[in-house]
Order: sequence, then structure tokens, then C-alpha cells
Amino acid sequence: MIKTTVYLPEDLEVRLDAEAAATGVSKAELIRRGIAMLLENSVRPRKSHPLPVFESGRPMSAEAMDDSIYAHIKERAARR
Repeated sequence: MIKTTVYLPEDLEVRLDAEAAATGVSKAELIRRGIAMLLENSVRPRKSHPLPVFESGRPMSAEAMDDSIYAHIKERAARR
């Protein structure tokens, strides 16, 4: 994990302390959960990754290009 410093208004700090004490969950974990919820519910469009460019030195048919692209996508998915 990466350490990050967050400055909170006093009222949020008091409420966060109370929630942590009531639930037995650390303040850091509550903050992580809150950030995760915010990002999961975001309606902002996510960046799409551009398709790779292939230079084979010779023209490819549309079908051959499709096969090459699908193979690349499958390879990237396997690495995740």
C-alpha cells in the first residue's frame, strides 16, 4: 500500500473516530472503503485503451487483422 496524508475538517474527524470505535474498523479502512465506493459509483467515462497498431510489412486482409487484434487482446487479458 501507499501512504497518503489526508486533511479532514474537525467534524469529519470526530464522526470518523466515532464510526471506527462503534464498528471496530480502523479509520484507514473506513477511508479506503469510502474512496472505493466513490470510484465504483463514478459516472465519469473511463478511458479506453487505444487499439494497437500493427505493421507487418505487407497488407493484411480484414479477417487477418481481426485475428491479430483478438490474439493481442486475449494475450493482454491473460496477463491480468
